[in-house]
Amino acid sequence: MSRSAHPAGPRHADVLPEGHYSAPPADLNALDPKVWSRTVTRTPEGVVSTGGIEVTRLAEEFGTPAYFIDEADFRARCQAWRDAFGSDADVFYAGKAFLSRAVVRWLHEEGLNLDVCSGGELSTALAAGMPAERIAFHGNNKTPEEIERAIDAGVGRIVLDSFQEIVRVAHIAERLGKRQRVQIRVTVGVEAHTHEFIATAHEDQKFGIALAGGQAAEAVRRALKLDGLELIGIHSHIGSQIFDMAGFEVSARRVVQLLAEVRDEHGVELPEIDLGGGLGIAYTSDDDPREPHEIAEALREIVTRECAAAKLSTPRISVEPGRAIVGPTAFTLYEVGTIKPLEGLRTYVSVDGGMSDNIRTALYDAEYTVALVSRSSDAEPVLVRVVGKHCESGDIVVRDAFLPADLAPGDLIAVPATGAYCRSMASNYNHALRPPVVAVRDGEARVIVRRETEEDLLRLDVG
Repeated sequence: MSRSAHPAGPRHADVLPEGHYSAPPADLNALDPKVWSRTVTRTPEGVVSTGGIEVTRLAEEFGTPAYFIDEADFRARCQAWRDAFGSDADVFYAGKAFLSRAVVRWLHEEGLNLDVCSGGELSTALAAGMPAERIAFHGNNKTPEEIERAIDAGVGRIVLDSFQEIVRVAHIAERLGKRQRVQIRVTVGVEAHTHEFIATAHEDQKFGIALAGGQAAEAVRRALKLDGLELIGIHSHIGSQIFDMAGFEVSARRVVQLLAEVRDEHGVELPEIDLGGGLGIAYTSDDDPREPHEIAEALREIVTRECAAAKLSTPRISVEPGRAIVGPTAFTLYEVGTIKPLEGLRTYVSVDGGMSDNIRTALYDAEYTVALVSRSSDAEPVLVRVVGKHCESGDIVVRDAFLPADLAPGDLIAVPATGAYCRSMASNYNHALRPPVVAVRDGEARVIVRRETEEDLLRLDVG
């Protein structure tokens, strides 16, 4: 019987046969540094700490669920990306991963640029003092109001996503008496090895203007004719959570081919290409992400080689890491509420959060790991599914993992690598209150996004 024809509907519980899942780790108390942020350690007493502060103290002060972001780790990752690409390239942090005024200030201080894709993200960036010329504005359906605000603020570039937007941005810029720097986002026909919902370079999706059929070349023609636009380059983004550089090689080759066509037709060598972001991080110990310097070396080699073959000057490269910077720097802390063993299947561990603070497992089948962090344990490992408190059977935080058999209500557990997209995509499902984001550094903790209150919910409900 096919999955779609199952009499009870799709079996999202998916009981796993014995041996299908990975074997339990040799030490349940170990914390893989590839998955956890750099200052996370377990004290001799068995309590996990981050930024020099034990999670038990953090839970007492800030409650659970809560996101704890390692500021020192975030800044170090910014520095690694900046140093890897150097002064002859641009690194734009992808604000959609997680954005707050504190994060914008960290980016500014560490010398990174910022890309935004909504009026709200632009407002946050400007309110926190990011210079407008270091902001790129993305989006497949920017409103005229958003475009006007971006141009009026003086953003460094707007990424054009459609034929309509080419005209829209040009007319608004001319009305404001400005000439707006722009890039054209092209879809290059690359099938990135990632989940279908976060693959963005195949033709059948909403982003960009296709290379196929000459559409991208026509977009260039139109942009070059409009006085309100200064076309500075081509933008390509092939997807998210990608480990294989082969897709970037194909994308770069096709973008460079377009640059050569532009030169041959218009006598213009566009000075920039943006290869997007999407580089993967380690959510589990099985993931093997590349370091920024490896990515920089690979992209430079690809672009230099392809430009030499096309007899083009090498353009300035831009990249847009978001998840790769913020993702590994944070974990979500939960308190265990109930434990429900199902004989022959698994044990369900319910926590005080769920899909309202991490929708990625339900949305993308994302994989995470989890650890008992309020104490250590020598108990045998038990296969568990960590679930939330929401009225939805798909409310799963960690699909399959191992925790100690003596886990009990009141214990604290933490899910690492939740810095990207978890708070950004958080919701008020079941009128849940979105958790706070707390920055930790050198033994100090401070709220950078406060926890929502019931008063916040009622204030929006005008009756």
